[in-house]
Amino acid sequence: MGKPANAWMGMQKKKWSLMVLALFSLSTAMVFFMRTAFDSCNANTSSSFEEGRDRASEVVHSAGRAGSGGPSPLDFMKSKLVLLVSHELSLSGGPLLLMELAFLLRGVGAEVVWITNQKPEEADEVIYSLENKMLDRGVQVFPAKGQKAIDTALKADLVVLNTAVAGKWLDAVLKENVPRVLPKVLWWIHEMRGHYFKVEYVKHLPFVAGAMIDSHTTAEYWKNRTRERLGIKMPDTYVVHLGNSKELMEVAEDSVSRRVLREHVRESLGVRNEDLLFAIINSVSRGKGQDLFLRSFHESLQIIKEKKLQVPSMHAVVVGSDMSKQTKFETELRNFVIEKKIQDRVHFVNKTLTVAPYLAAIDVLVQNSQARGECFGRITIEAMAFQLPVLGTAAGGTMEIVVNGTTGLLHPVGKEGTTSLKNNIVKLATHVERRLTMGKKGYERVKERFLEPHMAQRIALVLREVLQKAKSRTNS
Repeated sequence: MGKPANAWMGMQKKKWSLMVLALFSLSTAMVFFMRTAFDSCNANTSSSFEEGRDRASEVVHSAGRAGSGGPSPLDFMKSKLVLLVSHELSLSGGPLLLMELAFLLRGVGAEVVWITNQKPEEADEVIYSLENKMLDRGVQVFPAKGQKAIDTALKADLVVLNTAVAGKWLDAVLKENVPRVLPKVLWWIHEMRGHYFKVEYVKHLPFVAGAMIDSHTTAEYWKNRTRERLGIKMPDTYVVHLGNSKELMEVAEDSVSRRVLREHVRESLGVRNEDLLFAIINSVSRGKGQDLFLRSFHESLQIIKEKKLQVPSMHAVVVGSDMSKQTKFETELRNFVIEKKIQDRVHFVNKTLTVAPYLAAIDVLVQNSQARGECFGRITIEAMAFQLPVLGTAAGGTMEIVVNGTTGLLHPVGKEGTTSLKNNIVKLATHVERRLTMGKKGYERVKERFLEPHMAQRIALVLREVLQKAKSRTNS
């Protein structure tokens, strides 16, 4: 009789373990949801402060875990002095990426100093919050100007300039010391817009140890543009694709968390579980293509109605709005929705840095950035982690992430692309299996090449080579 009793006890323990795991997953999901709900409903100064604190916490925790689990490809950076120069400290992509690098380097024992070149004169709560998060992780924060900054640059083993605009710091602060520092500078460039190609920003670019850029398309663009427009040559250029944080992947791979997030977000939007949601998650601006997306979405609804296609109720979600101050462009978007009488099908959501709840709630991501597209487009790999197919523009970094016809469908930029996007929306709306298969293929692609360890490995290869160059130039 002992064995059956032991077996029964084992089953009960397993049952309770699963219940605890489920409750933990639920609580984790609720934290994500509640934080997003708070961010989405408040756009005043205090909410910006909270957003900064929450986002910085995510970056810290993610980088901390990456540095603590076994050997890191960045271990050779231990005890190295690294100076990171950012043009600003804000919640935008460039500074947050540099913060991730700072924490990865601190995780392996590097000495890291941070300098922000441009700061507002008045106190800024977001800057205060982000600086304190860095200080908590052992990153030293120095003023951009003064002898302390100069001495650090001269002593540093590596100097990382973040974005093209950060180049202004070199002459303004280092002055006659610029030639001594350039051989150990790695320039991390994220920009794709033409107005960044100014001599005052990038005149020292040919003389640095290397440039690091987020996609091959952007690297080629910089190579051609600097030569044709400025008559200067790019240094050795390294392409480093970004990766999803461990924290985001944990949520994406937790079916319970995803289900809870999906239910709550959909309830807040007033849509049913069986409805089909196409979402664009970007700051609302003409360059991100929300207007062309809504036009394509409206036309897809007309096709479905005319052809009497049997599909679930379709909705468009625009995440990245600003409820506190609607721009002229956003007003145009809302007027279009009213004019076409699709208010019940289009949902505007306030900008938020916590995207996981919306990725869990939607069925398809639309990445509709125009002109030269995204330099990389991290939201794309985040969506693929949630097994979402991507409808993206055939431009920029999106072409290096999305495999057309396999993990999503690409369409041309501009007004001519609206027809293709419209047709692609209908295709995914009417073919459930294709939609699900693309999502699974996208997830597999993320696991193969777009995780944080992949990014750390790619960055490590660049840093090792740049350090060797700096050392050889110093000795010559």
